[in-house]
Amino acid sequence: MKTLALDGILLMVGIFAGCGGGSMGTTNPPPPPPRTINASLTVDSTNNGAFDLAMSTSFQPAEWDDTFFQNNPGIKQTLLGKLQPHHIRLQTVSQGVPQTSASAWDFSVLDAITQPVLAVGDHSPEMQLGWAPNFMWSNGSLDAQQFAAYAQDMVAYYNHAGGFNAADGNHASPSGIPIQWWGILNEPSINNVPDAATYTQIYNQVVPAMLSTPSRTSLKFVALELCCSSENWAQTFAANVNTQVDAVAVHYYSSCNQRDTDAQLMSTVPGFASGVQAISFDLQTSGNPLVDNAPVWITENNVNADYNNNGMSACNPSQVFVTDDRGSSAFFAAWRPYVFSQVGKAGAKALYHWDFDADAQFGEVDYNTANTQLSYWVDYWLGQMFPAGSGQLQLQSTNTDTADIELLPVLNVDGSVVVMVSNHAVASPTDNNGAGLAADVAVDTSALGSFNSASELIIDSTTSAATGPSPVTISPSSPIKLQLNGYSVAFIKLQ
Repeated sequence: MKTLALDGILLMVGIFAGCGGGSMGTTNPPPPPPRTINASLTVDSTNNGAFDLAMSTSFQPAEWDDTFFQNNPGIKQTLLGKLQPHHIRLQTVSQGVPQTSASAWDFSVLDAITQPVLAVGDHSPEMQLGWAPNFMWSNGSLDAQQFAAYAQDMVAYYNHAGGFNAADGNHASPSGIPIQWWGILNEPSINNVPDAATYTQIYNQVVPAMLSTPSRTSLKFVALELCCSSENWAQTFAANVNTQVDAVAVHYYSSCNQRDTDAQLMSTVPGFASGVQAISFDLQTSGNPLVDNAPVWITENNVNADYNNNGMSACNPSQVFVTDDRGSSAFFAAWRPYVFSQVGKAGAKALYHWDFDADAQFGEVDYNTANTQLSYWVDYWLGQMFPAGSGQLQLQSTNTDTADIELLPVLNVDGSVVVMVSNHAVASPTDNNGAGLAADVAVDTSALGSFNSASELIIDSTTSAATGPSPVTISPSSPIKLQLNGYSVAFIKLQ
């Protein structure tokens, strides 16, 4: 638990220093200067193919989340819309599941989030049917036929002009804006679905039922939404699915324990890329044309998946829960761009923040105040510098310090170049939300020819969470020198 452990360390240091100075009359030596790492980066004119990774965000419509837009009117345009999110994800759980019994429906909690989201960004969220209504479960098993009927009614509510009729009356979405993208269950490997074969059977029954529902838009489907090292479910699914699949999704967090060190969390990132590659391989080699071109989306991503369970850690029940501030500190400014680069190079097509409105551990904005956090600006600028579907090409490069520095250079269709440099160097193996190490970085762009202008934008511990960073004009001459203040990300744009 970071807060308690850190307080304890500070208390011990204070007592020791006081006793030493009083009894021996000595002066403590000054701390050693922080180390600075050095890296030389070279960007080549050769391209390695397309780089196309969409940024997005998420909501969890439920009784703990539903008043956000009511309490913060206008937020959907001023902050959420500016992220330009790709198919915002809506995960239905708890009271956000609108069918409350076999004969009763209540869309109030779900629509308190869904209706504002429908008016934002691409106006095309993903509605993930994260949990089936409770009465459909018996001894931990889901009645797939009942779930299919529920899914049909959900499609009719949002996509059919007249909605649907139930025992308690007619239900129809007030906005009339249809929902095209749908997800089928959340993290099935840990949520009462015993194996991949059972999930596939459910999917094969539910999706055709949804497709049979009259709809004002063609439906698209996101399958699996895996977590917890269950990527191998993709192989069974790919071999046995017999209906439409438009994307296959996975969730990646670096930890479920706030006590894990910065070094431990950073070390997980290459594994996210390996997981994406493993899923893609299983889809493409299955021999099933329904999945061989399905993109892989990462529909949940954040530093720490743990949450408060009545004051205790949900993942580690013997520990008091402590908020992991690395979800919105300078650590995140290095970690998320590192993730973005690694999974994008591995072929992922979407990366979703979990989630938009929450606390310092999870949120891009604070749920209670709607104030932006540092994570918001990291995600915002990733979306600005690497817009999805823009035709960017990844440029070949070399890096003398791949252990500490992540490099992502891309060529835009107008001939401009964006170079992203993430400094994720950890100062001490025991650091937990530490400062990272300073870095002196030289970026050689001479192989690209000359440029007329250049700008630099850096996000680090000095960046205002309220206003975000601003680009500054720099010389376009190569090499470009960067001085990075600990955990950070730098974006260089060459025109």
